[in-house]
Amino acid sequence: MTSLDELCINTIRGLSIDAVEAAKSGHPGLPLGVAPMAHVLWTRHLRHNPGDPKWPERDRFILSAGHGSMLLYSLLHLTGYDLSLDEIKRFRQFESKTPGHPENFMTPGVEVATGPLGQGCGMSVGMAIAERFLAATFNKPGHEIIDHFTYVICSDGDLMEGVAHEAASLAGHQKLGKLIWLYDDNGITIDGSTALAFTEDVGSRFQALGWHVQRIDGMNLDAVDLALSEAKSALDQPSLIIARTVIGFGSPNKGGTSKSHGAALGPDESRLTKENLGIPLEPPFYIADDVLREFRKAVDRGEQWQHDWQDELDAYAMAYPEAARNLKNSWIWNWEADFPSFGPDEKLATRVASGKVINAIEAQVPTLIGGSADLAESNNTHIKESPDMQATTPAGRNINFGVREHAMAAACNGITLHGGCRGFGASFLIFADYCRPALRLAALQQCPSIFVFTHDSIGLGEDGPTHQPIEHLISLRAIPNFNLMRPADGNETAACWKIALESQNTPSVLALTRQALPTISPAMNGGDHPASKGAYVLSDPPLDTQHSALAAVLIATGSEVHLCLDAQALLAKEGIAARVVSMPSWFLFEQQPASYREEVLSKGVPTLSVEAGGTLGWSRYAQAHVGIDHFGSSAPGDVLFKAFGFTAENIAAAARILLGQR
Repeated sequence: MTSLDELCINTIRGLSIDAVEAAKSGHPGLPLGVAPMAHVLWTRHLRHNPGDPKWPERDRFILSAGHGSMLLYSLLHLTGYDLSLDEIKRFRQFESKTPGHPENFMTPGVEVATGPLGQGCGMSVGMAIAERFLAATFNKPGHEIIDHFTYVICSDGDLMEGVAHEAASLAGHQKLGKLIWLYDDNGITIDGSTALAFTEDVGSRFQALGWHVQRIDGMNLDAVDLALSEAKSALDQPSLIIARTVIGFGSPNKGGTSKSHGAALGPDESRLTKENLGIPLEPPFYIADDVLREFRKAVDRGEQWQHDWQDELDAYAMAYPEAARNLKNSWIWNWEADFPSFGPDEKLATRVASGKVINAIEAQVPTLIGGSADLAESNNTHIKESPDMQATTPAGRNINFGVREHAMAAACNGITLHGGCRGFGASFLIFADYCRPALRLAALQQCPSIFVFTHDSIGLGEDGPTHQPIEHLISLRAIPNFNLMRPADGNETAACWKIALESQNTPSVLALTRQALPTISPAMNGGDHPASKGAYVLSDPPLDTQHSALAAVLIATGSEVHLCLDAQALLAKEGIAARVVSMPSWFLFEQQPASYREEVLSKGVPTLSVEAGGTLGWSRYAQAHVGIDHFGSSAPGDVLFKAFGFTAENIAAAARILLGQR
């Protein structure tokens, strides 16, 4: 280690100490221990351009152990990203660019939002998948324009989480050789020693999963450098570098203990730590001129790397103009697709309609990639004209995620956030529970991943209440910036796919049926459909009741909409004028002007909601409800619909009760 290396490393440590101390909260232990290997990675291996954080060919860096965020913020500031020292001083303060855990939409240079342990690991697998797919799709002989690595710094806590294990298993199977995890093996968790709960042989586990594993002294710069070089050459396997470190290194009384993990060191211990490391006590947030010059070399290096890459890209465009256009379109996500329409005589499950949509548009959206958690046949997500994605067929667009719902959802986020691709994942709606942390994080990150959840109600039938979602629709609607869409037929399904693909910063869920449904909504007209507004008037009262004032509004989603049309006809025979509103998306409806919402729901008219799920939340739109607030049962779907009141007759009866008629 040179004296300048030591000064650079201690500058990272000093900034971290001071920022956490100023905030009176934070996690100083990780930055103090991990600074040496982070310094080596960022100055000797990581290809990035601080002047353009979104340069497509940059290496990706993820701090999965997001609680150690000051490590990342220090590196971003020192290497020249648009993150000022004033923002470092505002660590963890309201609307600063340095929140407690990294947030990709807040801070230039932060690739993904991390903090929930294991999520960064899961997303890194998606990023590595995206890099390999784009390389296999667009690279040509002599023109390797996509060729970069994904690096992760992860912790004991990350590797304890199930999502990280799922993701590591998938990465090993896929042989993602450009994925490198640096494991901060400091032996300490919040509660104390990892020996309290984590005594497995991590290296052997990862070797069994198909990873290239190295064990090093993470405080030794040469060892870190050599390990990274070796990992970069092991292109037939993902790499895990188990780096033994000391949490809170340099702190005389708290180093090596859990006391340095999740709280400020305190004024006295901060002073002692700085003295121990040779960091000037004053001024706080000290950065020596020669240290800043050394780190800021990243600006010129990055600019040159990007310039050279642009030259390569220009040559590529001359040699392969069509491929270059497609690559550019993939990066700005500029595709136009012809979505199919479904006629009035077609009766099909919306999961089947979704499969038809995917295969109708796949050639026009060539970097849409994804798959299912071992349910592709049931979810109808298989792209027929493409092979499966395997290590030997990396350009395949069908990803076999296996029974790993959580890793699937996290990887889809990584695929999408990488850029150039849109990731989608599929399972049964009931198993959204297994995906939920990644779904929530997609919404928080403004990441427009697409999730296809089929078997969306008791209509799935005989598999019974363990597989019949009840509370899932409302629980997913509760996530901010999250667009759950439950289409009523094939045409609405096509419209929902279009909405999902055009979304720029909101993830989408398509909740789809197992059972066949009649086509009841209009065909897409020039790509437009009223479902894009979230809710619309599907049917006003028949002509013979129009002389009567509108008496009721029946509002429904998915498979219950056609039942409301039948109930409307029954009510019309009694002279009761009822409107049917299809509402595939609460999220989109709430974005419409108040005037439109009041027009659709006919403000002041009694309203009945109908949905084969929990009724919680529907009171915002309706005064009475036909729903199911208990678990289902094992029987054919049509039997259950009748038994639990999802019939035209019962809907009409509920409407009459709402109107005060018996």
